[in-house]
Amino acid sequence: MDEQKIQSRRRDGDEQATQKRAGILGLQYIDMRGIEETLPLVVNLVAVEDMYKHKMVPLIEGGGSEPFQFGVTSQTPRSVLEQMSKEYSDSGKQIAFYLISLSAFRAMMLRFDPPKKIVYDDIVVAQDGASDTIAAVSATLNSVGSDEVFEYLIDQADRLGASDIHIENQRTQIRVRMRIDGALHEVAELHKERYRVIMATIGSRANISTAAKTPQSGHMQQDIHRSGASHLLNIRIETVPTMYGQDAVMRLFNFDESLLQLDVLGIGENERKQIDEIISHPRGMVLMVGPTGSGKSTTLYSMLNALNTSDRKIITLEDPVEYGITGVTQIPIDTTGGQTFADGLRSVLRLDPDVVMVGEVRDKETAKTAIQASITGHLVLSSFHANSTATAFSRMIDLIGVNPIFSSAIRLVIAQRLVRRLHNPTKQAYSPDDATVAWIKSALKDLPDHIAQPDYENMQLWKPIPSDDAPFGYKGRVVIMEQMVVNESIQKYLRGEIIDVHSETIEAQAKKDGMVTLLQAGVLAALRGETTIEEINRVI
Repeated sequence: MDEQKIQSRRRDGDEQATQKRAGILGLQYIDMRGIEETLPLVVNLVAVEDMYKHKMVPLIEGGGSEPFQFGVTSQTPRSVLEQMSKEYSDSGKQIAFYLISLSAFRAMMLRFDPPKKIVYDDIVVAQDGASDTIAAVSATLNSVGSDEVFEYLIDQADRLGASDIHIENQRTQIRVRMRIDGALHEVAELHKERYRVIMATIGSRANISTAAKTPQSGHMQQDIHRSGASHLLNIRIETVPTMYGQDAVMRLFNFDESLLQLDVLGIGENERKQIDEIISHPRGMVLMVGPTGSGKSTTLYSMLNALNTSDRKIITLEDPVEYGITGVTQIPIDTTGGQTFADGLRSVLRLDPDVVMVGEVRDKETAKTAIQASITGHLVLSSFHANSTATAFSRMIDLIGVNPIFSSAIRLVIAQRLVRRLHNPTKQAYSPDDATVAWIKSALKDLPDHIAQPDYENMQLWKPIPSDDAPFGYKGRVVIMEQMVVNESIQKYLRGEIIDVHSETIEAQAKKDGMVTLLQAGVLAALRGETTIEEINRVI
């Protein structure tokens, strides 16, 4: 049932109860729904403070034989009615009271005393060491109304394109930082009172305890309205008790199903061809690896969207569900409550899915079940914590042992990072020094033959130049991918035919077979002017 119908039903109930109450109190009842928005306001009879205090409003200003009419509620003190009757009678005036519902009273008070719309300044991200900016933002956040401070913080984080909000307890104040384009920036320092308001809101809306002595996870949603448009923000909340109180991290997922497309992720042509070829097969396993915040979920969801057709049954197991996708059966797995991905996976395989996404392979049981599913006619997508594709292989072998079945199940491993994208209108070209050129040569020395070597003699790089539109010279992020297609030579490691199973030897073999490493992909992106060498070193 939509919100409008719920509100209408509540109002019906309020009016019916008020009508019954009028008979008991011996007052005439008025249903204000037809007139509460249009009735001319009588502004000179009762002070607004007294209207709030006595839960009553003037309706019609009488005179002569016309009575002064007031709307009163079941909470209006009888003594007030008696006193007003006496005062009007002594002055030779007539007075009449009508019982109105509390809903009608609130609607009238919104007209007598409309809420004051305060416009707060937008948050500005400070340059390193810019204490004046932090002080100005802190003053704004500390002045925002208690009932608005949480919404304001979320709205501003979304406006800045932040992926996380970090609320951190320190000895004398609360530090607020936002992760924007992958880098943390301090935005404000809050009073302890503000922290309590924010934590109380988090507690009630994400269903977590603000007094817990253990880490907690929660989830909530927030509608964001801006420039005549609106979108839904999914917010994942993690809290942990620290020396000075509970710290909270809020991860923001801007839910826009139309953006979950492989075409808009900026994936390179070669990488995109490999992904399309692999996921077009009806069975097999694709693993996404990388640290938290590297965009694994977005890429996996975009693959699901590409596969999301009416002739496929797609089921996901997630902890928690980060994006809702139309046409996909999404099952939340509460691992903190004792559920496991392996148990969930065994259950959903009975539902005859074509494609299964497992939020994360965390244990031996889940790995084995996912592998079994991928060789019995299912396409399985999952994420796995590892730094690179080769490390993912060696870690998986450590987890499940040398496994011939795994060798025929796994088809593609993708390692991914997100680096800040240079702001094109302001970026500045420069010629690197000899040491930088030598480092780039070393990083690219064994590029596969299908990738052209850069012109080292006339090499050009770019550096960020801050502007009002891009305070740090970067705007948005670009995907850097390392893709290992599992061919016969890689399968030998998984089947135990090659005993020396280390990430270095697996990577060396994959590079011989044409793989571009994360570092190489990052350096090539810097040479194309998409990012900087410094950013590649920071992230990769």
